[in-house]
Formats: sequence, C-alpha cells, structure tokens
Amino acid sequence: MRVARRTGDNSFNMSFYYLGLSEPLVRAVHELGYTTPTPIQQQAIPAILSGGDLLAGAQTGTGKTASFTLPILEKLSRTRIASSKAIVRALILTPTRELAAQIEESVRKYGKYLKLHSMVMFGGIGITRQIDLLRCGVDIVVATPGRLLDHIQQCTINLRRLEILVLDEADRMLDMGFIHDIKRVLKHLPPQRQSLLFSATFSNEIKALAKNLLDLPTLIEVTRCNTTAETVTQTIYLIDRDRKRQLLTLLIKDRNLFRVLVFTRTKHGANRLAEQLIKDDISALAIHGNKSQMARTRALSQFKEGTLQVLVATDIAARGIDIDQLPHVVNFDLPNIPEDYVHRIGRTGRAGATGEAISLVCPDEHPLLTDIERLIKRVLPRNIAAGFEPNLNAKPELIRHPGYPGCSKLYR
Repeated sequence: MRVARRTGDNSFNMSFYYLGLSEPLVRAVHELGYTTPTPIQQQAIPAILSGGDLLAGAQTGTGKTASFTLPILEKLSRTRIASSKAIVRALILTPTRELAAQIEESVRKYGKYLKLHSMVMFGGIGITRQIDLLRCGVDIVVATPGRLLDHIQQCTINLRRLEILVLDEADRMLDMGFIHDIKRVLKHLPPQRQSLLFSATFSNEIKALAKNLLDLPTLIEVTRCNTTAETVTQTIYLIDRDRKRQLLTLLIKDRNLFRVLVFTRTKHGANRLAEQLIKDDISALAIHGNKSQMARTRALSQFKEGTLQVLVATDIAARGIDIDQLPHVVNFDLPNIPEDYVHRIGRTGRAGATGEAISLVCPDEHPLLTDIERLIKRVLPRNIAAGFEPNLNAKPELIRHPGYPGCSKLYR
C-alpha cells in the first residue's frame, strides 16, 4: 500500500471500503497512512472475502501481507464463536521468526478496532507464555511450522474448528525443507476450511503443493514472477574477492549511506563482515540463524529505527525483514539461487519509491551473474571503481552452497 499524502480529504480511503472492508478496518488503514490498494490487494481481498481458496503469486514489497490479513480480520469479525474452550479460527504459517512477528504485528495494527485476539509463536523462546496466551483464547495464530508442531504434540492448541489457513512464502518454506512439517500440520486441520497459498515463484513443487492443498482456487499473479522493479537501480561492481570489504566501506563512507542491508552467503561471512565494518567505524550488526532471537530482534529494531547503519544478513534470516523506505541493498556475495537475487533487491524500491541495489562481483561469481541476468532477462551494467581494478588473470575458486553439504560448484 502506498503512503498517503495528507490532504485533509478522507475520500482516498473509500477504495479500501469498496473492496468490502468494514469501517473499523478502513479507519485503521487510514491511521497507518495508507491509501490506494496495491494490485495484489485489489484482487486478493475480494477473492478471499468470497470464501474460495486462493493461489497468489506475489513478490516481496507488493503489499502481500495486507492482502490476506485484512480480509481474514473482516471475515472473522463478522461472526463470533461461543465456546467454553479457546478455538483458533485462522492460522498463518511462515518460514521465519522475523516474518511471523512482522505479520502478527500487522494483524494487531489493522485489527486495533476489532474484538479479535492474535498471537505469534516460534521457537527460540520459552513455550510457557505461548501456552498461557492460547488458554486465554486466540482467534488468529501466526506461526513457524516447528513450534506449531510442538504445540500440536503437547495438545496445547485447538485447530479442530479452523476456518482459514494461510501458507505465506510457500516457495521459501519448501526451500528450507518444511514440506514434511507442513504435511504433518495439515493432518490436524479440518478438511472444510478456506486455504490461501502465497508464493513469489510457481515452481513444479509449488504447483504440486497447491494441487493437494487447494480446491478449485482463484489464481492471481500481480506481476510476472522473477522480475525486478523498475524503481530499483541495479549496479554491478567487478572486484577481486579479497577487496570487497574495502570497496563496501568506501561506498558507505563516501556516499554517507545509511540503512544499508548487506547480504552474505554464509553465517560466518556475515559475522566477519560486520566485525570488519565496525573496525572501519561503521555501525553494523549481523543477523542469521545462529543468533539468539533476542539478538536478532534487537538488531532489526535498531536498523528500523535508523540507529544502526548496516545490517548484514543471510538470505534465510532476512526473509522476514520488511522495512518501509529501505534505500540500499548490497549483495556482498551473489546468491547461488538466481531467484534469491530478486527476493533480496525486492526489499528496496517499494510502493513506487526509488531504491538502489549494488552487487560486488568477483571472478568466482561471474556464472552466477549470468544466471541472474538470464532469469530477469536483463544485462546489468558493469562498473569498476577507481583504484579497485580487478585482476583479470585471477583464477576462480570453489563456491559451496551453504546448507547443502557436498553440493559445490567450481566456476571456471
């Protein structure tokens, strides 16, 4: 959704009203400063309110979260369930803790004028508090698969009367190996429910999952998958691998860049780069799966507030990062999977704003760059920074795919 310009005229909120949302939701949207619904919202909200299943192709930054949280809140607010036991009515499954926390925060913000209760559940923190919340009664649960299964096994969550299921970023959940957890969860859900599947890409695996999960779904694709926003300037710097950090420091300092999200291939690489940037007098923190939930939350909070200059992240850890007006994304390492390039740079240039994506490419990564350009159907401009001319005789080294031991690729 786009940020509204304050004009004193509330008529711009009527577009959300005409999508079928009630006054309390429209009022909450207005107070958050949003106006015209995005394409995914314009199509998904009425489709979900109609009650059918949905298969939606939507990338990061398209307003996807509101496209399913708003109609879920609307549907649940129309009817109340009288029961002596707490009943979960809507379940939203996400691949990462950060994304789960972000979605549940959106549920609370949009539903501030509704008498509905929500909670987030994920691992890495104590389960007792989550059990207490469930006992008090929760309408909407946003969860990661692992911790949800913990609750199912301990019989601390009641999903027998679930009305709506959402699988968000289904492609990432499959990439992260959650398919078996998802199948285990589905066994505990009632067959009569509304199911919504959101994915940035439609691979054969996603199509197979949708076939088994959805019943005659409405198909929505708001943009061609694996494309990059025209509002994002993409720049390639050819550089030797052992000089990437010096060039990154130079770019940040010379241009006084703030709120820079930097991607590395590995957790160790993220830690090392953050430490090196700190030595260069640049405030930086790393975020990845080995960090405690408290450390990850603290780093993300500082980055959102603007008190942290650089956040260094791996792909999985950054999946849930949703920051308004993020100006700069840097690929310190190119991703092994071309689609991840699209996901990475999709965090800038949102809602019509401009953004910048910088990639530091060494000889090892030239074939990765070729794969990315083939995917996005664009040849990206190459640049060489003065004083950082690459060694044209440098031999490429082995690149190993993190998380897949034994899977490696030597680029010549």
